[in-house]
Amino acid sequence: MAEKNNNVGRLDEKQHIIVIGASSGGFGALKTIAKKLPADFAPPIMVVWHMSPDVRSVLPDALNKISPVSAAHARNMEDLVPNRIYVAPPDRHMILDDDKIRVTRGPKENRFRPAIDPLFRSAAYAYGNRVIGVILSGGLDDGTAGLWTIKHYGGITIVQDPSDAEVPSMPENALREVKIDHSLPVAEIGALLIRLAEQPVSKNSVVVNDEQTRKEIEIAGEHDTVQKNFLGFGKLTPYTCPECQGVLSRLQNENIIRYRCHTGHAFSADSLLTAIGEKIEDSMYNAIRGIHESIILLNHLGDHYAEANNPKLAALYFKKAQEAAQHAETIRQAALSHEQFSKDSLRHLVEDSS
Repeated sequence: MAEKNNNVGRLDEKQHIIVIGASSGGFGALKTIAKKLPADFAPPIMVVWHMSPDVRSVLPDALNKISPVSAAHARNMEDLVPNRIYVAPPDRHMILDDDKIRVTRGPKENRFRPAIDPLFRSAAYAYGNRVIGVILSGGLDDGTAGLWTIKHYGGITIVQDPSDAEVPSMPENALREVKIDHSLPVAEIGALLIRLAEQPVSKNSVVVNDEQTRKEIEIAGEHDTVQKNFLGFGKLTPYTCPECQGVLSRLQNENIIRYRCHTGHAFSADSLLTAIGEKIEDSMYNAIRGIHESIILLNHLGDHYAEANNPKLAALYFKKAQEAAQHAETIRQAALSHEQFSKDSLRHLVEDSS
């Protein structure tokens, strides 16, 4: 491996900024891309890879073993400089604020922190057509709305070929909802980034004055959502936030529908459907638990009245315990047959039936 390049400075105004989002199956894809980069690769690369909040991320160490470009977890308020790979730390969003990196604990988006959409959104807002956005392997559709914003601001959009992805949902959703410039196997993405980096950025002809995007970035940056009056940007819905039970507003950018609550949690339609399905199952098992507790107590009291020589009252308690057990079994069967829906699962059902 070539020696890492330490000759860094401020970003050139005509230099690209690369943002990459990955989830399940993305670890190997990220290594494949990083391995192809030359030591003097100038554009900074910012990576969000979904991970559990309570584990230590090994991604920077893994990239440093195979890539000549230095990788590290981003630090709050550090300068964005060329020839670096910045990785979002566990349980932290990573966003851009001009030439500074912000690392925050803003509300989760699509049930993740770090989430891909806040990074992509902030990069597009700060750098316009200088941004190259890349979506790799992963489930559901985090990153689709952010990639749309990159395209909306004149940037370049890339997705891993779904047939090449270990988990194809994220690339598939991006391809369906966003105008994609390049879709190719991950083994070819590194070479494409090298070619794109050699092309100077032209003057941006796309002029966007997007107050909604600015406020969404501020929410990820830990600003108070009430002061931002964010609910005014959408239409109130009958849905409640699966994270905090707050009211959800419906946001729409062209064909992309999203939801955000007044405390700041954000969901794509698909992630909201998934979260609601999980809550339904949790609620049913909570109901079963409560009924089981009542059965135990009813039988205990029935035993008490039987010992107190009150057989009629004891029989009534035992009868009610049996009825409760029947109700619990009905709910248990409903829980066992409960389906977890997503756009992908429903689409596959249609395809399988045709």
